[in-house]
Amino acid sequence: MKKTLLSFGHGYSSRELAKHLGGWRIIGTTRSTGKAEIYKTDGIEPLIWPGEDPATAISEATHLLLSIAPEEDGDPVFNAYAKLISAAPKLEWVGYLSTTGVYGDHAGGWVDENSLLQPSTKRGEMRVKAETQWQSLNLPLHIFRLAGIYGPGRGPFAKVRKGTARRIIKQGQVFSRTHVEDIAQVLLASIQRPNPGAAYNVCDDDPAPPQDVIAHAAALLELPVPPGIPFETAEMTPMAQSFYAESKRVRNNKIKEELGVTLLYPTYREGLAALLEAET
Repeated sequence: MKKTLLSFGHGYSSRELAKHLGGWRIIGTTRSTGKAEIYKTDGIEPLIWPGEDPATAISEATHLLLSIAPEEDGDPVFNAYAKLISAAPKLEWVGYLSTTGVYGDHAGGWVDENSLLQPSTKRGEMRVKAETQWQSLNLPLHIFRLAGIYGPGRGPFAKVRKGTARRIIKQGQVFSRTHVEDIAQVLLASIQRPNPGAAYNVCDDDPAPPQDVIAHAAALLELPVPPGIPFETAEMTPMAQSFYAESKRVRNNKIKEELGVTLLYPTYREGLAALLEAET
């Protein structure tokens, strides 16, 4: 039987996964008619949602990927279609793309998939609620807690070149991050080795201070390293401030031991080098 992936919120990570699903039928939702046309060129069947009724797509899907950000009242797909998805006759695998923000702040300490979910931001709280909603259904559910995503079109080089990159320095601050190609290979490995009920951290091996990443990007470009700006005096958006509200190191042993994943980009150094090589 031909596999069919229904991707709610078919975006950056989902499109990378789709590249590895040769021979599959892929249905991707979007709010934008412009993106719908782009999907068609990628061989994706677009579905405008909200708007068009996804009931037929849900009934035909063998695999379901959920990556729409939650709202105050939870996951919008769950709230609209929980009953319909619960009754979907062909589902073999369901993936929910969450965030490592569900663990909250650990003052630079390590977390793994067994750590308590104690988010310290509103966005993290909404993710925990969405995870809980999906876990309440009898589905072959897999949760993927993604660290900060980077990849083609989402690297620091453009800002470094423009001179707008900022090295904001907060004592003890570290972030975990992950390359979009590694997200795709983790999702593919899970599809090939399903383990309903599992949760996986998706990140690289080197949680690092954000200012170090900017400095390394500048060095690769042979440009001056932007000066450091103390966190206390930096002007930041509320979104940026929320990222700096949490510091933790995220373990990724489970994707390696259970799914057999070997990271393509085990640190930001390999990832940035590959992005620059692709650019040139």
